[in-house]
Amino acid sequence: MGNVRAIGLDIGTTTLCAVVLDGESGDLLETLTIPNDSALKSDQPWAQLQDPQLTIANIEKIVRELELRHAPIACIGLTGQMHGILYLDEAGNAVSPLYTWQDGRGNLAYRDGLSYAEFLSQASGYKLASGFGGVTHFYNLLNGLVPDSARSVCTIYDYVGLKLSEGSRPVLHASSAASLGCFDIEAGVFDRRALLAAGFDESIFPAVSREVEVIGKTASNIPVAVAIGDNQASFIGSVNQSEACLLVNIGTSGQISLFTQRYLKNSPLEIRPFSTDGFLMVGASLCGGRAYALLEGFFRAVVEMATGKPAPVLYETMNELAGVSPVQEQKLEISTQFSGTRERPWQRAVISNLGVDNFTPAHFIVGVLEGVARELHDLYQSAGVEDSARPKKLVGSGNALRLCLPLQKLVSEMFGMPLSIPRYKEEAACGAALFALVAAGYQKSLADAQALLHYE
Repeated sequence: MGNVRAIGLDIGTTTLCAVVLDGESGDLLETLTIPNDSALKSDQPWAQLQDPQLTIANIEKIVRELELRHAPIACIGLTGQMHGILYLDEAGNAVSPLYTWQDGRGNLAYRDGLSYAEFLSQASGYKLASGFGGVTHFYNLLNGLVPDSARSVCTIYDYVGLKLSEGSRPVLHASSAASLGCFDIEAGVFDRRALLAAGFDESIFPAVSREVEVIGKTASNIPVAVAIGDNQASFIGSVNQSEACLLVNIGTSGQISLFTQRYLKNSPLEIRPFSTDGFLMVGASLCGGRAYALLEGFFRAVVEMATGKPAPVLYETMNELAGVSPVQEQKLEISTQFSGTRERPWQRAVISNLGVDNFTPAHFIVGVLEGVARELHDLYQSAGVEDSARPKKLVGSGNALRLCLPLQKLVSEMFGMPLSIPRYKEEAACGAALFALVAAGYQKSLADAQALLHYE
């Protein structure tokens, strides 16, 4: 293939990350991360807006820099923050701010005691939440906030791809389109019945692709791949065999992802689009590393109360204590659902088996770590994966898992498999780069591209 180098871009809510990946060896040649400084102020406390033009300017600058340092660039792949929405005119230019996935207008009261998100969920037949692009559009439509010149909608990373490839009409990958809502995942299209029930003009929703394909080229003739969702990109950038691996990601929240060839309509886990070959089964916890952060904050508060001085960060001390303490008997049983679950947001954490012999810092540390791992393992167990289809390899990602060796050990023990950690932590950006290598024809398939991955 010669000198093949791919850029992967991850358009996050708080940061913009770019990687340069060697398309032959899989080596990570450079990582560049800058703050996403595109936030816009609003008079409404529930509005979460960003300036798409500033994002474009920052990304174009990053791409130019990487082109200069690593020329020739073979292709560009994209991923980023899902669910958000912005409006484009006939020429493909943004005519609105980006309404991010954190936007809260969907939770505002609408009618019949229901919020906008709840009303739209009932009307469309799809379970939707505030921050979903379809919910934001529903609110904007009913409140006269859709620009007159709007002709299409897309996510921010789709818009970046459109501008880099000098296009005028966005094409959304199914993984991106599904994040807007009212999307038939099995068929791979927006649900026309649901759109009409919501009162939407279906023409504003763009064309959808399930393919690994190029949508256009940059001014310097670099192919740009259709953008993909961040969960899908992270999976591609973490596991070297889709059908054989289970991915456990623990950052602020927690998530498990595994591949399935069939669309499982009644699965207890969420089914998300992945590729023409299949789907991802995804289970998520709301408190992963955040549960450990809560405990660390509690310990620091105790130290400050006792000493009257600011306490240092205690993660390293906690990890050491968890690694050497023989907490085997009289374990604390801690449910770490401090923020509830997606299905039961009102649910809260529970501490059981607390007695005089296990009211110690070590027991609480191990109990919280086990609770984080157990919630994800329970989600996996609920999927009811048949023995013949069970993953043979366990892969871990996310900063909370990377930085806590005791948690890695617990996850490995709970899932009954050795844990492999990708050599690089920019999984989503690297996954986007691998996807682009396939789209541009430098790798025959996603399986071939993923085989380039390295583990620690």
